[in-house]
Amino acid sequence: MSYQANPHRYDRMVYHRTGLSGLKLPAFSLGLWYNFGGVDAYEKGRALVRGAFDLGITHFDLANVYGPPPGSAEEMFGRLLATDLAPYRDELVVATKASGQMFEGPYGGGGSRKTFVAALDRSLQRLGLDYVDIFYAHGLDPEVPLEETMAALDHAVRQGKALYVGICSHDTAQSAEAIRILRELGTPMLIHQHDYSMLNRGNEGALQQMLADNGVGAIVFSPLAQGILTGKYVSGFPDDSRANSPTGHFDKNWVTDATIRKLKRLAEIAERRGQTLPQMALAWLFRDGKVTSAILGASRVEQLAENVAALNGLRFGDDERLTIERILSGEE
Repeated sequence: MSYQANPHRYDRMVYHRTGLSGLKLPAFSLGLWYNFGGVDAYEKGRALVRGAFDLGITHFDLANVYGPPPGSAEEMFGRLLATDLAPYRDELVVATKASGQMFEGPYGGGGSRKTFVAALDRSLQRLGLDYVDIFYAHGLDPEVPLEETMAALDHAVRQGKALYVGICSHDTAQSAEAIRILRELGTPMLIHQHDYSMLNRGNEGALQQMLADNGVGAIVFSPLAQGILTGKYVSGFPDDSRANSPTGHFDKNWVTDATIRKLKRLAEIAERRGQTLPQMALAWLFRDGKVTSAILGASRVEQLAENVAALNGLRFGDDERLTIERILSGEE
């Protein structure tokens, strides 16, 4: 039997306008960095993508290097677009990025216009699409003028191969300059992607405020700090956890005694709120309106459903905010 999306999928999700654009993104997006490569079971990835869409997650975040091996996550998602998701293409926001060394020689990676044009063409081929909804510059190439890389993004839109553009993991000064260049080219930046969570707040101040001031959306990855904010590592590292996977990109040194103390205190607050720790950590991201969407990773559909349920408890009282800030700063 062919896949039929949940008819009530839009009832449970919140959608935020992205900066000053007309595009709305779901509060939660699905990242295909982990669990969707050629080394992973196709049916597992298929279940996660279908489950995400059934929960109202319409935005799927990819990159040409996602796998392993590189390119295989796009290939996997392309299979789903050709079968299960074919009737729903216009309900999806598909994003990919140019980054990393994808083939031999001087043009297989980096931030040149030539590399970006080839990277996007290859991504579209793997995805089986004529265009992606969002095309990102993934990180900064210090050997290439920022003007050239941004011109490549502008070129992709003018070719009709991308509807919107963004950048990923650029600092505040680089991002402000990229915004200026793209605005002058006539292709305003839609969105900026960066690392952000309760335990990693380096991008919270100047960067997020600059994006808000310029009408650029903010989408964050690792919102649960690589799974640390799930609390599952408080008592050690389970054998089947991401921390023990050779492709999990997890550094066990992140889980310190001080972090564990914070997690235990935060879990107490979450329990009083009627939430799990990860639900509270996700809800916290939206407390000041600067985050458009948070990219989730998951190994089970049940995890996605639990995370999406964070939308049922987005309000934080003044006392809760103060206590959480004291815990995160190490004062409690």
